[in-house]
Amino acid sequence: MPSRVLVVASETEEECNNRRRSTGAASHETYAGTLRDLRPGLIVETISCLGGADPMSVRDLRGFNGIFLAGSPIQMHEDRAETRAAARFMTAVFESGTPSFGSCAGLQIATVAAGGRTVPRPRGTEAAVARNITKTRAGRSHPLLRGRPPAWTAPAMHSSMVKTLPHGATRLACNADTPVEAAEIRHGDGVFWGVQYHPELTLSEIAASLRRQSADLIGEGLAADEAALEDHARRLEALDRDPARRDLAWQLGLDDQIADPRLRRTELCNFLDAIAGR
Repeated sequence: MPSRVLVVASETEEECNNRRRSTGAASHETYAGTLRDLRPGLIVETISCLGGADPMSVRDLRGFNGIFLAGSPIQMHEDRAETRAAARFMTAVFESGTPSFGSCAGLQIATVAAGGRTVPRPRGTEAAVARNITKTRAGRSHPLLRGRPPAWTAPAMHSSMVKTLPHGATRLACNADTPVEAAEIRHGDGVFWGVQYHPELTLSEIAASLRRQSADLIGEGLAADEAALEDHARRLEALDRDPARRDLAWQLGLDDQIADPRLRRTELCNFLDAIAGR
């Protein structure tokens, strides 16, 4: 019997539509497509954790092999209706005992729901890529990071970060600017694996994110002007089309861990393997 998974959106409808205009899909739709590519035959359903539809009960959530929390611009350090709704949904996921996985905002939602804390990132946005992600001692043997080298680079786009992991959590990876790049959170009956980066995204989707946030990134000094940002975005798109372009990989300072789609999605594959046959 094929596995059945749930992809959870935390973008508002406006944010979903903005992303559809720039990339053709909202974040949760991209996530669902990536999972189907990785596991043909996988049954993938989607829901928003921000309301607007009949909420899933804990019993409903127990019917899935795994639950994925997609990325979004949600800021979990802010006390807003959306952040409270996201935390409530994740609390139910933990209660259900269904294994869960999250990217970027997904990690932050799980952190806050389990009692941890997130904050604005002091150095501003970690944009396009997270460099020199390094396994902690615990991360070296954790199945989430199986197949990753001791240090690697991954797609990233976030302006907030986990400051304090909750009780029952294990930090699995970090880099110089982001103290938690990967973690396991055990809370109640649930186990969550999460990363601050985006293994589900293509480099073209990262390029689109740069364009959507161009004013902020230029204001932070990450690009001199629109022309410089556009040049960077076009190089990412070209490398996405042809991962064998060594010239582009060299210019961008990237390697196969991010250019090769199979390697870029390592954590997703590891989680899907872990829940197979559950």
